Order: sequence, then structure tokens, then C-alpha cells
Amino acid sequence: MKLLFVCLGNICRSPAAENIMNHLVAQAGMSDRIECDSAGTASYHTGNPPDRRMRAAAANRDLPMVGKARQFTKADFTAFDLILAMDRENYHNILALDPQGQYRDKVKLMCDFATQHPDKEVPDPYYGGAEGFDYVIDLLVDACSGLLQELETTTAKKV
Repeated sequence: MKLLFVCLGNICRSPAAENIMNHLVAQAGMSDRIECDSAGTASYHTGNPPDRRMRAAAANRDLPMVGKARQFTKADFTAFDLILAMDRENYHNILALDPQGQYRDKVKLMCDFATQHPDKEVPDPYYGGAEGFDYVIDLLVDACSGLLQELETTTAKKV
């Protein structure tokens, strides 16, 4: 199963989701079955590492934060099994690259998997204070945990 997490610039929310999910997948012993990546719908930060504030928030929880920003491309539709948008704007930007709707079923909102937070979107912490990055980490741990639980259930049904 290949997962792609997508936000606007690919330096805050989506790399956090990618790294959190990789951490949870490793803890569950499923690294051989689930592969994660992240991308941005815009090319603002291509080649840059995750935002230093997001890295700091993750480090406070002993979560590794690695990767380099890249832009979402049409090829990602076929390369990934599930594409997870952090908010509605990015969800719509992704779907705009698929005018025939061929891959619509692969694109979901990240917060659809959250079980402890009522949020419908992962807020962009880029222009806020440090507490925004902490909240995004909390929300993404919740959503990634819910996603992993769903993937475990789905995988068990296929076996």
C-alpha cells in the first residue's frame, strides 16, 4: 500500500503526516506493507527540508522528521494507492489534475480518519505560532492512527 500525504508547500503538514505515519507503521511492524511519501500542490519549497518549527515540534515528541519538499504531479495518481489531502483547497487542487475523475476514489481528506478531533481540515500552521505546530502534530497523530487502524482492518479482510 502506497500513501501520499499532500498539503500546499510540502514543508509543514504533509511531511509531518508522512513521518508520523512512517513512525506508526514501523511500530505496528507493517513497514514491509505500507510505504509513505508527501508532496505539495505548489512548488514554493521544492527541495527544502520540513519547516524548522515543525521539526522542533516533532522532536519534542521523539518523532523523526526527514524528507525534502516536492510538487504533486499527475504521475502520483498511478504511483499511489491513497492520496490524503490536508484540507479542502488542496483536495480540489489535486482533483483538478484529474478532470475525468478517474482517480477520485483515491483522494481523501486526512481528517476523515481522525477519531479524537472534530476538525474537518488540518490547519496550516505556517503563519502561526509554535502552538499551531503542536496542535497539527496532535491532530495528525490522531488521523494517522485512525488511518492505520483502517488499513489494518482492510488488509485483514483481504487475507
